[in-house]
Amino acid sequence: MSREITASILSIGDELLIGQTVNTNAAWIGGQLSLHGIRPVEVRTIGDDRATILRTLEELSGDLVLITGGLGPTKDDITKDALCEFFGTRLVRHPDVEERIVAIFNKLGRSVLDVNRAQADLPEACTVLPNHRGTASGMWFTRERVEGPTRVFVSMPGVPYEMKGMMEREVLPRAVEHFHPPSIVHRTILTTGLGESHLAERIADWEDGLAADRVKLAYLPSPGIVKLRLSTYAGAVPAEARRRVDRQAEALYEAIPDLIFGEGEDRLETVLGKLLTGNGQTLSLAESCTGGYIAHRITSVPGSSAYFTGGVVSYANAVKMEELGIPSDMLELNGAVSRPVVERMAQGVRQALRTDWSMATSGVAGPDGGTPDKPVGTVWMAVAGPEGVISRVSVFPGSREQVITRSALAAMNMLRKALLGQLVAEEGHPG
Repeated sequence: MSREITASILSIGDELLIGQTVNTNAAWIGGQLSLHGIRPVEVRTIGDDRATILRTLEELSGDLVLITGGLGPTKDDITKDALCEFFGTRLVRHPDVEERIVAIFNKLGRSVLDVNRAQADLPEACTVLPNHRGTASGMWFTRERVEGPTRVFVSMPGVPYEMKGMMEREVLPRAVEHFHPPSIVHRTILTTGLGESHLAERIADWEDGLAADRVKLAYLPSPGIVKLRLSTYAGAVPAEARRRVDRQAEALYEAIPDLIFGEGEDRLETVLGKLLTGNGQTLSLAESCTGGYIAHRITSVPGSSAYFTGGVVSYANAVKMEELGIPSDMLELNGAVSRPVVERMAQGVRQALRTDWSMATSGVAGPDGGTPDKPVGTVWMAVAGPEGVISRVSVFPGSREQVITRSALAAMNMLRKALLGQLVAEEGHPG
């Protein structure tokens, strides 16, 4: 097995310290490093202060040091100058980089200022990493040491979209080639329907058997979804490692078939699109508490017009009555957040838009509006299809945004199971 390679992650920016910007970069970078056999050992966040940057660069211990932020065109962006001092070099103008910056501004129809051209001034001692998504180039530095491989310092823009593109296209391939980290086999299983703790309890017996195959499990939770990443070192026989991971993945599918909706980069909306397309069927939506968020996710999939016809955001009761045909006495008797209303919402939009399937949501997203009978987070969801309508209620924890996200995911998962013929047996008989 190759020597373990470690990494330090340094995020630079006053806006990160005061909470003006959430530092999502460090978490994403750490995940990518782990997937490539490089172990993150420390993460630091510091402000735009030259002395602090220099001191921190000396203190970081990783074989690979990844730095984000401070590469913009304004005076508070001082990372390049600090790196020049740290590596004993100077800034020089790179004509090819300047030419590319000018081309970008010309394409946008904007004038090029001197501060924009100055982004082509880069440390003489670095290898320039092209930024295919912006104007701030990356910088790759090496530093020899007495023992072990040459240390590498990489500076990247702090804009997540630009940083991710640079990591994927430039940094990770170069780092793997430079360090030759131990190769790792991964397989990520996507689940929804149970939170992390309840999921862990349900798969405890399966998890106990992972050690026999030398497979490790990581729980990667987010609102409404828990990713289960299976990993093992490939060693000298990668095919054998892949067989071990696949064997455990198959056992997981047998243990929780109702919770798994995909793998890797799958999303529930893409899974639904494939199922609907494969069946030659169509979908419509009636949303109240989710306010069009499900429609947004469905239409984020290219080609969704082939199966998604449209929807009604029936936030007010008047819209529920006028557009979806819900009787006023049903709303008065049961309230908008109820089984009868959400089922009629699903049936109404399915009939109005003449689709094979429909989904509906109605709930209390919060932070106000809850009652003892219907506390904040209470959401009724319904799926209507060729054989009837099925509904369920859940009480989702979290903020308003989290309740909306969890509601959308739960409703889409209901439809997924209905399309697979699993929903009737689990949720009851069609109404």
